[in-house]
Amino acid sequence: MREVLGHFASGVVVVTAVTEDGPAGFTCQSFNALSLEPPLVSFSPARTSSTWPRIRAVSTFCVNVLADHHAEISAAFARSGTDKFAGVAWEPAPSGAPLLEGVSAWIDCTLEHEFPGGTTPSSSAASGSWVRTVPVPRCSSTEARTASPQAADPRGS
Repeated sequence: MREVLGHFASGVVVVTAVTEDGPAGFTCQSFNALSLEPPLVSFSPARTSSTWPRIRAVSTFCVNVLADHHAEISAAFARSGTDKFAGVAWEPAPSGAPLLEGVSAWIDCTLEHEFPGGTTPSSSAASGSWVRTVPVPRCSSTEARTASPQAADPRGS
């Protein structure tokens, strides 16, 4: 399965919000459209993410669809324990969440539901050993721009 799915390139997004500690964000390539009516999307941060709980707490955030020239931003927001916004230009989206400069598109969201998902290979769903969470936010404001979106090669090359 890993070999087959490794041939599917997905887009890369950075989910951002303004938390009580200031702006927060993380890179995510597990992102997709769920429904046009009502407007819903989904993504899958790791359960071990230290950023997602802070974003969940404010419940409004912006999904920034990275452009093909955003490799450095993608890498910066994938790291833990750093100032991810250092040197990154942004403006507030309608929700107030950081809208990163030069993105291919953006979606302002409010958390609607969240579900557990994905288990470790040695565990079962019944054991409660979830490795992912699946937030399902409702989309409010959106905009597509002219930059080409960035594709992620899940094989890391």
